[in-house]
Amino acid sequence: MPALSLVALVSLVSTVFAKQLDAHPPQQQHRHWAPICSGNPTNKIRGCDRYGCGNFGADRHSGKGKHAGVDVICSDGATVYAPFSGHLSGPIRFFHNGNAIDDGVQITGSGYCVKLVCIHPIRYHGQIQRGQQLGRMLPMQKVFPGIISHIHVENCDHSDPTHLLTPVVPPFPQQDRHWATLCSGNPTNEIRGCDKYGCGYYGAPRHNGKGRHTGVDVICSDGANVYAPFSGQLSGPIKFFHNGNAIDDGVQIRGSGFCVKLLCIHPIRYNGRISKGQILGRMLPMQRVFPGITSHIHVENCDRSDPTSNLERGKGQRE
Repeated sequence: MPALSLVALVSLVSTVFAKQLDAHPPQQQHRHWAPICSGNPTNKIRGCDRYGCGNFGADRHSGKGKHAGVDVICSDGATVYAPFSGHLSGPIRFFHNGNAIDDGVQITGSGYCVKLVCIHPIRYHGQIQRGQQLGRMLPMQKVFPGIISHIHVENCDHSDPTHLLTPVVPPFPQQDRHWATLCSGNPTNEIRGCDKYGCGYYGAPRHNGKGRHTGVDVICSDGANVYAPFSGQLSGPIKFFHNGNAIDDGVQIRGSGFCVKLLCIHPIRYNGRISKGQILGRMLPMQRVFPGITSHIHVENCDRSDPTSNLERGKGQRE
């Protein structure tokens, strides 16, 4: 090949490769988005407060609408970072009333498009890199006193961004001989004790003593993140109450020598593979159905054997 032609070919390949890098920069070779708010390294999602819940699909407008994004916890005034590399555009006016939090920006790049609302960006246009400072959290407490301050994170196509916010490293690694932590905020898989509705240990009386509890109840706050106890295949949905109440949802995981049903949770998906410690879904609002109960995930082996030995010892477990 003549030298001139070789130079031209190399130049062409370099140009194509450079364009590919522009479209898919190296920073984007991650399974998850970077932390969005300082002080919240795991992109923890807002639970429920008197204004509502922060999970995707939560009720809005007195049940007439659904939450089209997720609310990532962020203190007023905290530094906000770009979740991925891309191009900025804005401003985004969510409330359209000029209140203290009616600001935001859109980032588009590498197969993603997301709106970050209730923040004030450093700029509304130009390129930004994953993890680079994007702006600051606005004073949400001025508008909604007592709310859990948060950034509203909404995919441009209104799909669920929850799985992209999950940290790469499981939040509470467990030894292989035990299952991983099931619920954020309960790193030892503490089991529900006894309350006015009954007890959470395996074999506890049910139905006025005419039945027995065929699982265990792992303590979990309403709206908390739920994680896969082991790697396996998902199937569902699992309906425990068969009445469509606010907690009548769940999923089964089969794999690694185990088969378990996790109930009173809403999974991100009902089918496909999942890895140990990966985000599985969120805890449903148990207090709406059983006010005053110790909110929990019902964990039941598919063969109805006792799963306690696979969990850390917890309150309420019989010796």
